[in-house]
Amino acid sequence: MSYSVAVAGASGYAGGELLRLLAAHPDLEVTTVTAHSNAGEKLAAVHPHLLTYADLVLQRTESAVLAGHDVVFLALPHGASGAITAQLPDDVLVVDCGADHRLRDPGAWETWYGGEYFGAWTYGMPELPIAGSDTATTTPGAIATAGAQRASLAATKRIAVPGCNVSAVTFGLAPGIAAGVIEADDLVSVLSVGTSGAGKSLKLNLLASEIAGSASAYGVGGVHRHVPEIIQNLTAAGGSGVSISFTPVLVPMSRGILATSTAKLVPGTTAAEVRAAWQAAYADEPFAHLLPEGVFPRSGDTTGANTVLVGLAVDERAGRVVVVSALDNLVKGTAGAAIQSANLALGLDETLGLPVNGVAP
Repeated sequence: MSYSVAVAGASGYAGGELLRLLAAHPDLEVTTVTAHSNAGEKLAAVHPHLLTYADLVLQRTESAVLAGHDVVFLALPHGASGAITAQLPDDVLVVDCGADHRLRDPGAWETWYGGEYFGAWTYGMPELPIAGSDTATTTPGAIATAGAQRASLAATKRIAVPGCNVSAVTFGLAPGIAAGVIEADDLVSVLSVGTSGAGKSLKLNLLASEIAGSASAYGVGGVHRHVPEIIQNLTAAGGSGVSISFTPVLVPMSRGILATSTAKLVPGTTAAEVRAAWQAAYADEPFAHLLPEGVFPRSGDTTGANTVLVGLAVDERAGRVVVVSALDNLVKGTAGAAIQSANLALGLDETLGLPVNGVAP
């Protein structure tokens, strides 16, 4: 069966990546693309690499244009999708790659984003373990799977895709929290982030002469908007009193995230129990992979793929677990997660249209 698809915000990086992946999807057919300032132009003018859709013309991003499709993907800035989605029919599957529907707490939305709160949607991370369900537990060393989250996605018409940094940190830490082998009250994550995560708008700090050969921290001191979403995820996984120091660092690469996260070991937990928690969580996952002991991922290993790679070590002197997670911020961090979640909501094979092999060099 073929489903008609509209992509809003198609002129941006996330929108372009959605289209690149959708071009290989056997059951999703893109019929409409929309934009704001680029409306009226052919898609080839802004994405010359997307030959499959070169002749499509970008229309204005309006609910009337988007309605009537089976699936609508939104790749819009935060605050821009809520009003549009409120006008779309209930029977349309809507997948929002922005922040408007991620946070469950209206107070958190007001504090970190501001503006009208449009409510939380089903969270688009199929692999997220949910504490208290029959598929997640807080017993040390136990299997932590994500059946409950997949069941929620299979029963919804509204999906909120996670933030890319949030995904990198969640994939790194959630298995240990769900299995009860790490403490949740003293988490630290430092991320090396590619420039495409900041979007396609012209910004001084993203000019080649500013970013080349340099690295710079931003959102320092617990002020980054992804903090409440990380806490929300790790609490859902079973964390109590979740507290995280989160620092992203802009580095000179166009895409990719390498997150190094550390957490205190639960007293008495062995290194074998720690590794077993992550092995159990990702053993049957098609897109999340724990690397062999002593092996750690590079961000480039995931370029173009809907995969997250995780390396794990126990720092016995510090009494902490160190987790290194890598993903492509535009694929597993955004567009790939959106399509993976949409597949589940449509009753399709979760892996349809999604690559597992990265691009190198």
